[in-house]
Amino acid sequence: MRPHDLSDWTPPPRDSAQPKEPAQLRRILRLFRPYRARLALVGLLVGAASLVSVASPFLLKEILDTAIPQGRTGLLSLLALGMIATAVLTSVFGVLQTLISTTVGQRVMHDLRTGVYEQLQRMPLAFFTRTRTGEVQSRIANDIGGMQATVTSTATSLVSNLTAVVATVVAMLALDWRLTVVSLLLLPVFVWISRRVGRERKAITTQRQKQMAAMAATVTESLSVSGILLGRTMGRADSLTKSFAEESERLVDLEVRSSMAGRWRMSTIGIVMAAMPALIYWAAGIALQSDGPAISLGTLVAFVSLQQGLFRPAVSLLSTGVQMQTSLALFQRIFEYLDLPVDITEPDEPVRLAKVRGEVGFEKVEFRYDPEGQARPTLDGIDVTVPAGGSLAVVGPTGSGKSTLSYLVPRLYDVTGGRVTLDGVDVRALDFDTLARAVGVVSQETYLFHASVADNLRFAKPDATDEEIEAAARAAQIHDHIASLPEGYDTLVGERGYRFSGGEKQRLAIARTILRDPPVLILDEATSALDTRTEHAVQQAIDALSAGRTTITIAHRLSTVRDADQIVVLDAGHIAERGTHEELLARDGRYAALVRRDARAAVTGAAEGATEGRDEGRARGEQANVGSVVPQNV
Repeated sequence: MRPHDLSDWTPPPRDSAQPKEPAQLRRILRLFRPYRARLALVGLLVGAASLVSVASPFLLKEILDTAIPQGRTGLLSLLALGMIATAVLTSVFGVLQTLISTTVGQRVMHDLRTGVYEQLQRMPLAFFTRTRTGEVQSRIANDIGGMQATVTSTATSLVSNLTAVVATVVAMLALDWRLTVVSLLLLPVFVWISRRVGRERKAITTQRQKQMAAMAATVTESLSVSGILLGRTMGRADSLTKSFAEESERLVDLEVRSSMAGRWRMSTIGIVMAAMPALIYWAAGIALQSDGPAISLGTLVAFVSLQQGLFRPAVSLLSTGVQMQTSLALFQRIFEYLDLPVDITEPDEPVRLAKVRGEVGFEKVEFRYDPEGQARPTLDGIDVTVPAGGSLAVVGPTGSGKSTLSYLVPRLYDVTGGRVTLDGVDVRALDFDTLARAVGVVSQETYLFHASVADNLRFAKPDATDEEIEAAARAAQIHDHIASLPEGYDTLVGERGYRFSGGEKQRLAIARTILRDPPVLILDEATSALDTRTEHAVQQAIDALSAGRTTITIAHRLSTVRDADQIVVLDAGHIAERGTHEELLARDGRYAALVRRDARAAVTGAAEGATEGRDEGRARGEQANVGSVVPQNV
C-alpha cells in the first residue's frame, strides 16, 4: 500500500494529463446507461412534442391564406381546434418528459453520492489524516448538489431544444428557403460566443468550488464543539470570525464573476435574435418592391411565428452549452475522488473463517508510510506471535511505532514487507467481514455519534436486544451511570459525546466492543489520557473485556501491562526487548528504565494529590504504590 500517495486528494496539475472534454463527456454519458429505456421514452416524447409544436404555424398559415379569405367557417373552426389541440398535447408531453427526466436525473445524483461515499469508505486511514473533513463534505454536498440542474434537466433540455431547432429549421425551409438563410446567417457566430463564455465560466466554477470547500472546512473545524472550546479559551473568536468573513468575501467575488461571465455577450445574442423578425419583414418588403417572388401574408406570419419559436430553443441550446461547460468542472472534481486508487482491497477469492481462534502473528513485518521515500521504516523486522487467548503488551517511547503496529492487524494499513496473520492466514487474504468480526479496537480517541446511548452501542450490533445492551454496559462499569440519567439509554450523547466525561466515553466504547464480542482485541493507549482514579474504573472494564480474548495492548502507563503474557519494547521501529514483566525487570534494560520513569511520575502525581485532599491523595498514592514492580535500585 502507499498511504502517502493515497492521502493526497489534491488534483494533479492542469496540464496535458488533464482529461479531455470528449473523454469526460463520454464518462458522464455512461452514468445514464442504466436508465436507457426511460431516456428513450423521453426522446420519443421530446420528438412528438417538437413535431406537434411545429404544426401550429402551418395551421395558422392555412387560416390566413385559405379559411378567412374564402370564408370557410368549418375549415376555420377545424384549424382553430387543431391549434388548441397542439398546445394541449405539447403541454402534456412536456409534463411527462419532465417527470421522467427528473426521476432519471435524481437517480444519477443518488448513484454519484453513493459512489463517492462508498469510495471514501474504502480509502485508507492515511487519506483522512491528511484531508480536511470540510473538503470531503463539500465534494459530496456542494459539488454534487451543484450538478443537480445539469443532471436532472440539462440532458432533456439539450435533446428537446435540439429536436425543436431541427424541426423548426426544416419547417422554415419548407415555407421559404431564402428567409431561412437570412435567419441563420449569424448562427455560427452565436455558437462561437457561447463556447467562449462556457470555457470562461468553467474556469471560474473550478475556483468557486475550491473556495466553497475551504469555507466548509473552516465551518466544520471552528464550529464543532472542540473548535468552539478552543476558540473561546484562546480568545480567538473575533479572529475566527474575521477569517471566515475573508473566506466568504472571496466567495462573493467568485459568485459575482461566475454570474456575470459572458453576460453581455449572451445578451447580445438575445438582442439580435429578438430583432430577427424585423429583419424578416424588411427582407420580405424589399423582395416585394424589387418585383421579386411574392410572399403571401400567411407564409410571412407563419415564418415569423416559426422563427419566434426557434428563438427560445436556440438561445436555450446555447445556454445549455454554457451550463455544460460549467458543470464539467464539477464532474471533474467528483471524478477525482472516484478515481482515487484503493490499495486496501479484498482479494478476488477471499478466505472466510467460520470460527476465529484468535492467534495473531507478525512475521518479519516492515512498514513505511512512504515506501518510495528515503526515510527509515516505521517498523522493521517485527517477529511476534500472540497465541489464541494470550496477551501482548507493546511499550516504548513516543514515535517508536506502537500504534502503527496495532493498525496492521485490522488492516487500517497494509504491511510493506512481511505479513500479519490471523490463525495462520495472511490478513490480506481474509474477507473484510471476517476481519471486522474478528478484531475489535478500543483507542484513546473515542468517537461517539450524535445519537442516543443505545444507538451508539447498537452500532456494533444492530440487532442487539435491550438486555444485551444492558449486560455490555454492566460489564463496562457504565450501566449505573446511564441508569441514573433522566432518559437512561435514550440519552443523547451530544456532539462527539461531549455530554460525557473522558472516562465515561471510554467505558461506552468498551461496552460497544463487548457487544460486538471479537476474539481479538486491540487496546491502543485506551487509558493514557485519563486521571488515575478514572483509569482504575476503566481498567476494570478492560479486564472484563479482555477475559478469554487475544489482547494486544499499546501501553503508555506501564502499570496496566505488568500481567501481560509477553511484553515487547519497541525503539525506532525495532524490537529492543521482549519477555515477561519480571524477566524484563531482571535485565534492567530499557523496560526497567521505562518502569522507573513511570514510577517517578506516579509518585509525583500522588504528592500533588495530597495537597488537594487526603482522600484524593490516598487514591493517587495507591496507584503510585509500585514497589512490587520496581527494581530494588529505584
